[in-house]
Amino acid sequence: MRIKFKLVTLAVILLQGFVAMGATHEIYLSPSGDDRNQGNKNSPLATLNEALARAIALQDDSSIDAFVINLAKGNYTMYDPLVIDNSLHKPIEFRGAESGRSVISGGITTARFTAVNDHLWRVHIPEVNRYGFRFEQIYINGERRFRAQSPNRGEFAGIKQVKHIPIDSTNLGRDIYGWEVLNITPNNPIPFGNECRTQYIGEDAPTSKNKEALGQPLITFFHKWDTTRRPLLHVDSCGVMTIAGRGVYPWNTIDTRSRFFAENDFNFLDAEGEWILSEDGWLYYIPCDGETIENTTCQIPVVKQFIKIQGKSVEEQVSDVKFSNIDFVYASYLTPNEGNVQMQAAAGIGTVVEANFARNIHFADCTIAHTGLGGVWFKRGCSDCSVERCHIYDVGASGVKIGESTIRDNRAEITHHIKIDNNIIQHGGFVFPCAVGVIIFHSSDNQVTHNDIADFRYTGVSVGWTWGYGYSPAKRNIVEYNHIHHLGWAQLSDMGGVYTLGISEGTSVSNNVLHDIYSLYYGGWGLYTDEGSSGIRIENNLVYNCKSGGFHQHYGKDNIVRNNIFAGQIRTQLEASRIEPHLSFEFSHNIIYYSSGVLGGINWAHVGHKSDYNCYFCTDPSKEIGFQSVRFDDWQAKGQDVNSVIADPEFANVATGNFTPTNKSMLKKIGFKMFDYTKAGVYGSKEWRRKAELSDEMKAAFDKLVSDYEQQKIADW
Repeated sequence: MRIKFKLVTLAVILLQGFVAMGATHEIYLSPSGDDRNQGNKNSPLATLNEALARAIALQDDSSIDAFVINLAKGNYTMYDPLVIDNSLHKPIEFRGAESGRSVISGGITTARFTAVNDHLWRVHIPEVNRYGFRFEQIYINGERRFRAQSPNRGEFAGIKQVKHIPIDSTNLGRDIYGWEVLNITPNNPIPFGNECRTQYIGEDAPTSKNKEALGQPLITFFHKWDTTRRPLLHVDSCGVMTIAGRGVYPWNTIDTRSRFFAENDFNFLDAEGEWILSEDGWLYYIPCDGETIENTTCQIPVVKQFIKIQGKSVEEQVSDVKFSNIDFVYASYLTPNEGNVQMQAAAGIGTVVEANFARNIHFADCTIAHTGLGGVWFKRGCSDCSVERCHIYDVGASGVKIGESTIRDNRAEITHHIKIDNNIIQHGGFVFPCAVGVIIFHSSDNQVTHNDIADFRYTGVSVGWTWGYGYSPAKRNIVEYNHIHHLGWAQLSDMGGVYTLGISEGTSVSNNVLHDIYSLYYGGWGLYTDEGSSGIRIENNLVYNCKSGGFHQHYGKDNIVRNNIFAGQIRTQLEASRIEPHLSFEFSHNIIYYSSGVLGGINWAHVGHKSDYNCYFCTDPSKEIGFQSVRFDDWQAKGQDVNSVIADPEFANVATGNFTPTNKSMLKKIGFKMFDYTKAGVYGSKEWRRKAELSDEMKAAFDKLVSDYEQQKIADW
C-alpha cells in the first residue's frame, strides 16, 4: 500500500509539473500601449478586451497550453466590461505587476472644478448634453461623495401618517392631493404587488423644487430589515410626499416607525461633500474642509461591471481563469425609473464581477472598490472558485455573493465549493443599506474563513435562503475564524453578525470574533439562527458589545451552541423566540458575562432547549441571575443548568478587549476548552493585517452613535 501511495503521489506531482511546465503564451499590456500593437513585451496592448481577443485567436495553436496576460503597473481606463465566455477553452491568468499596482478604472476624470462662490464649485460634463450620459456616484480624491439629500447624511426623517390607493383606470387622472390620511398598521398594509400611489406625511419632510436637477428626486425608506427606493413625485407645503410603484410586503411594510431620506434635488444641496448634476451638464459640489480646487480630482464611473464570466451550461462551463494583483475601481449604478423594491439582503442586486456556469475561477491579491453595485458573485452553476487576499471596500451593495435565491430544478446548476478566505470586506451598502458582507444563498460546501468584515449597515455573513423546514441546498457551509464587527449603525433591524436560515446540516459557525453590532429597533444580535435554522454547530466564538444579545434563535432544531464567550451585550445577553415541540438547541460549556441589561430575553426560559455546564456572571451585584422571571435556583430545579455555575471568569483585561478567562476552577467545572480567538480575522503580513483595522475616528463615531441611541432608550419594534 505504501509503494502504491508513493506511485500515485509521484503521478500527481508529475501531472502538476506538466501543467506548470506546459507552453504558456504571454501577452503584455501597458497604460501607454496600443491595441494595434503586437502584444509582446516591446509592443504591448492597451486593454484587457483586446488581450482576451488575441488569446482566443491563438488558442487552437497546439503548442500553447495556457495564456498569461501581463499588466504593467499604472492606470488603465475601461469603457466596456471584460466578457469571458465559451469562446475561450484554455487556462488564462490576468496578472498585475509584481511591484506597484495595475489599476483598471471604470471611471473618467473630469476637468478641474471652478468656484461659483466660496462654498460651491462646479465642473461641466459635456457628455451629459451630447450623449445623454448619466451617473449617480462620484468620487473625490478616491472617496465616495453623496448626492444632495435631506435630511443630511447620517440623519433620517420619520413618518407620521401614510395613505395609499391602487392605480387603475378609474383613478389614474384624479387629483391625488387632499385625501383623508390614514395610519398604516399591520392590518392595513400597502398592498404588495399592486401599483399604487402612496402619500406620506413626514416629520421635517423635504421641500422639493428640482427645477434644474437631472433626473427624478429619489426617496429611500428604511423598513425593519430592508429598504425601498422610489421616485419622489411631489412634496406639498404640508409635508405630504407622494410616490408611485408596487406595494411593499405586508410583513415588512412602511409605517410610522419607518424612516427615510430624500436625494437629488437642488434644494437639498447644503452640506459639505454633497453634489448634484444639473440638466445642462453642470456638476455642482460643496467641497469638504481642506479640499482646494488645486488638490481635488473628481472621478465619474462610466461602466457598471468590470468582469462577466458566462458559460453556456454546467456541461459547457468557462473554466481555469485567474485574476491576480489587479485593482478594479470606479463603477456605476443607475436607479431604474421605477426605483427599487424591497429585498432582504439586497438579494437581487448585482455585482461588478459576476460568474455563471464557471469552474476554477480565482481572484487573488486584487482590489475591488468604489462601486455602485456589489463586489463578486459566483451565481449560477459555479464550483471550485475562490477569492483570497482581496480588498473589497466602498461598495454600493454586498461584498461577496454565492449561489442564487432560486432553487434550480437541475440540481447540478446549484453553486458549490466556493472559498472566500483572508479578505478585507469593509464599507458597504452605500446604495443598498440592506446589503450583506458575504451572503450564501442556495449553495453548499462553501468556506468563508479568516475575513475581516466591517462597516455594513446590515448583516455581516448570511447563510441559507429557505425560511422554515423545507428543502434547503445550503449544507456543510463553513463560517470560521472571521472578524465581524461595527455593523448596523442603527439603520436597520432584525440583523446579526452571522445570520442563518433553513435546514443546514454540517454547517459550522465557529472560531469567529463578533462585536459592536447595533440595530435601530429589535435585533442587533451576534449570532442569529433565524427561521428553520437546523443542524448548525456554533462553537468557540467570542461575541461582545452587541445590542440585543450575543445569541438569538428565532426557531430551528438540533443546533449546538457550545464553548463560546458571550460578554457585555447591551440590552440582553441571550434570546430565543418560538416555542416548538422539539429540541431547538443545546447550550453548553459557554461563558456569559455582563453588566447591563438582562440575562435571558423574549422566550429563553420557555423555548425547548437543553442548557448545562455554563458559567454566568453579572458585574452588577444588584442584579439577580435568572432567566426572565425564573430565579437561577428554580431554573436548576427544572433540570436546566444543573452543572452550571455563577462565577467570575476573571477575564485578563476587559478594558483592553482581552477576554481570556483565567479562573481555572470555573473552567474545570464547566469543561470549557480554551481557544485562541486572536486567530480570527486576516493573516499574513503586518501591512495586510494593519489594513484591516478601522480608523480610530470610525470606531469613535460608532461608539458615540451607540451612546446617543441608548440615551434615547428607543424601544424595540
